Amino acid sequence: MVAETRLSVDDLIAPLFVSETLSSPREIPSLPGVVQHSQDSLRAEVERLAQLGVPAVILFGLPATKDATGSGASDPDGVVQVALRNLRADVGSDVVLIADLCVDEYTDHGHCGVLSSKGSVDNDATLDLYADIAVAQANAGADICAPSGMMDGQVLAIREALDDAGHIDTAILAYAAKYASSFYGPFRDAVEVAIADGGDRKGYQQDYRNGREALDEIAFDLSEGADMIMVKPALAYLDIVAAARAVTNVPLAAYHVSGEYAMVKAAAANGWIDGDAAMFEILTSIKRAGADMILTYFAADLAKALRS
Repeated sequence: MVAETRLSVDDLIAPLFVSETLSSPREIPSLPGVVQHSQDSLRAEVERLAQLGVPAVILFGLPATKDATGSGASDPDGVVQVALRNLRADVGSDVVLIADLCVDEYTDHGHCGVLSSKGSVDNDATLDLYADIAVAQANAGADICAPSGMMDGQVLAIREALDDAGHIDTAILAYAAKYASSFYGPFRDAVEVAIADGGDRKGYQQDYRNGREALDEIAFDLSEGADMIMVKPALAYLDIVAAARAVTNVPLAAYHVSGEYAMVKAAAANGWIDGDAAMFEILTSIKRAGADMILTYFAADLAKALRS
């Protein structure tokens, strides 16, 4: 009766992976309980999540081929666009469809943008690509585009492109405070991404030692028209979630990322912790810090537990 913070199924967004080449789902060893979906199994999974009351999903694509500019991300018949059309036909407006907007899954070098002749990400050239992706996603039925590349000016470029294409009601969930984190390993297994030449994304994702910088990034994205903001990762960055909550009233999302999830699963499988109890404690801490929405691979597990 006196608990200050309560988890609800309405807080949840389920991340899902869809492949252009699979005819049946394939397990991801580093993400126990999570799979790469075929188009058909994705449709079945979203239907299951809807029946559990999960209100939203976010889609990540695995294309059949990759190239230097990640052209599959903006292809009207690309894997995520096909999935969006299928799901919109299946669930109507019962589930919010969010599309991750980036090109790392689609590029042969694994970076989140177009590379310059020097091998670094060309921020401005990447903005044009992001604009094209946003329009393709909205045309296919996305309710929300979620740019995750951390390019300067990405929100404004996307907002202008969506508005010019008549998608004035398509919302933008900006990965506003996204850190260059060691907790993304299982996700990269899931989307089959390896950064070329052993590189990293520290040139455009945030330094984990910096907190105040995140508030500047959030303010910048909001000034460009972001409707919602995200902090990623969540568990190791609860101070950033709380700080973001203190300075803005827009909807705030936090991404409980793959490595944070996998640690719980691994420890529970070895009998070292109570996995369900840890799930509740961790996700409650994220909401207690101020998140309105939690992206988590525990979405189905938590939804079922909340019903019991």
